Amino acid sequence: MKISLIAARDLNEAWWKLLRECLDNGYEYAISRGSHNEGKKRIELDCAVVQVTNPGTRPLSPIVPDGVAQPTSDLYIERDYLPYLLTETVAENEEYTYGKYLSSQYFKIIEMYKTGGYDTNQACATIGDMFSIDMKDPPCMRLVDTRIRYGKLHWFVYFRSWDLWGGFPSNMGGIQLAKEMMAKELGVEDGEIIAFSKGLHLYDDAIKMAREACRL
Repeated sequence: MKISLIAARDLNEAWWKLLRECLDNGYEYAISRGSHNEGKKRIELDCAVVQVTNPGTRPLSPIVPDGVAQPTSDLYIERDYLPYLLTETVAENEEYTYGKYLSSQYFKIIEMYKTGGYDTNQACATIGDMFSIDMKDPPCMRLVDTRIRYGKLHWFVYFRSWDLWGGFPSNMGGIQLAKEMMAKELGVEDGEIIAFSKGLHLYDDAIKMAREACRL
């Protein structure tokens, strides 16, 4: 197993470094099980760990050259994706949202820090439950762990599976906004994001776009 360790200043640099890492060192295979993606090919890193030291740098969405499809936008992240993270509403066509699991825990974490102090390892939120294994398409993000150290709020997130082109930019942008909100509520500085995944990948339809983007 190859562990890809990526250090980046901001979300834009993290995305570009991971694109190149995935193209250069990813494992290519056809998906045998994976909801609507069965049979598709993808390139996947064995294990990716990315440390973003200044994730609040704007724009949160990737900066792409002319001719490259923009995978997300700051407007979408703030208007659409942040509510998906922090509200419990689940539409009729959705089996779950991250907010279904995360929203109540998010506010409990804030209360935990306020009432018990900052020196704790218990301020951790889980996404999914014992029945998630039976879902056709279980949650990809499974853990949001937090820590206040050196006067800053840091988040540690884990994705069991992670679409690098279509998911990572919106996911990380929304996570950053939620973290900023929590830091402000607690009266501490905004800190780092450290993200982990044993399934960070590019689907076959994004591989060509990623190769073209990295050549520009």
